[in-house]
Amino acid sequence: MTPKHEQTPLKSTVAVPDLSVCIAGIRFRNPVIAASGTFGYGREYQGLLDLACLGGICTKGLTLHPRCGNAGPRLYETPAGLLNSIGLENPGIPVFIEQELPALRELGPVVIVNLSGSTVEEYREAARLLAKSSVDMIELNISCPNVKAGGMTFGLDPQSAASVVQAVRKVWDKPLMVKLSPNAPDLRAVARACVAAEADALSLVNTFQAMAIDIYSRKPVFQHIRAGLSGPGIRPLALRMVWDLWEEVRVPLVGLGGIANVGDALEFLLAGAVAVQVGSATFAHPLLMPEIIQGIAGYMQQYGVARIEDLSIRSRTS
Repeated sequence: MTPKHEQTPLKSTVAVPDLSVCIAGIRFRNPVIAASGTFGYGREYQGLLDLACLGGICTKGLTLHPRCGNAGPRLYETPAGLLNSIGLENPGIPVFIEQELPALRELGPVVIVNLSGSTVEEYREAARLLAKSSVDMIELNISCPNVKAGGMTFGLDPQSAASVVQAVRKVWDKPLMVKLSPNAPDLRAVARACVAAEADALSLVNTFQAMAIDIYSRKPVFQHIRAGLSGPGIRPLALRMVWDLWEEVRVPLVGLGGIANVGDALEFLLAGAVAVQVGSATFAHPLLMPEIIQGIAGYMQQYGVARIEDLSIRSRTS
């Protein structure tokens, strides 16, 4: 996609731009990461694309114990996105480590585990098991209900979010990225709390809470009524949140939410994100991520940008 209001590019002096990025000490070959929940455990896409070309793969959401997920409809298409109510169906951390991780490790990209839980204790125990494995990084999903707090989502409250980060940090000494919920009343406060609790990076945003009603049955589509909205409709909102948090915290930001082409990805990188995650768009276009990687390289060469970190239009004064 050609960016809107295209300007005449500078005469490039860059032969081969450096697409590599460093997040919390881990080197990614490029800034494009497969988002959690849309890419399985990697090998589901083998045969469709060269998985080694990706910067990283973020696993489907995992919990300490196996989960069956939600009953009834799980996906519902909207004019500008996708509603999902999967319910974190997964085999549990021990089975993942034994059966999925070895094959995922062989694919080449950085391995990131998206970790969820219903209690702080579950998060901590799951992280303790992962610490004994070859996983490179945890992406802490705090958009889950805290059963001990009456079902309030961990990521909506700064103190609750910090409690999870602190518990995991005690047993996990590798890079820790926290995935933020856009539904938080004060996202800046949640971000600050996570960083104060020693999060190394933040990814944003997770899905927006939404719903749909079947006009023929005259009932909500989903069993639990509310579902998560992803897709192009949320991208301008996600982009604004990345812009806002860049001013608020000093840790690397990974942007996601509705990225469907190279122009979308470039917006997040220009806004200050060091990397991007591509999610639901891969369902319709499995080759999208390699195309985005190539498109970023082409853009950098065209505009004379040597490194990914030089793409950002933001600059820090302190």
